[in-house]
Amino acid sequence: MLHDPKILASVESRLGRLQPDSMPVWGRMTPDQMLWHMNQALGCSLGYVQPPQDKSPIPRPLFRFLVLNLPWPRNTPTNKDWVARERHDFNTELARCQKLVAEFAARPLNQPPSPHPMFGQMSGREQSRLHAKHLDHHLKQFGV
Repeated sequence: MLHDPKILASVESRLGRLQPDSMPVWGRMTPDQMLWHMNQALGCSLGYVQPPQDKSPIPRPLFRFLVLNLPWPRNTPTNKDWVARERHDFNTELARCQKLVAEFAARPLNQPPSPHPMFGQMSGREQSRLHAKHLDHHLKQFGV
């Protein structure tokens, strides 16, 4: 969970090691695009970003369980509105990501987050797990 102090500290440290010229181990995103993508997901949970609802390929509760509990393969599909198609300013997106991570982790777990476009309403604990897993996935993508 992103609310776990050790996981939060690790994410913050790893974000600090990301560089504008970091090369992906897989995928086509650049570091600035990955940060923008992460900011869309975090911003959605905080109510700043409202993408349209996305259809789940299987019943939402089952899909949510699988995403939260199974490893994610490389190049896993994402919400089409969160696909970075253009370049962004790395420093701006990094600062925004650090701010959103801190803001999300400071929210009480019992405070219901905004509904997820794919998984619907989730508990604060579930979204904290989801963001920790999502951040870890993409930081590994860039070798940090």
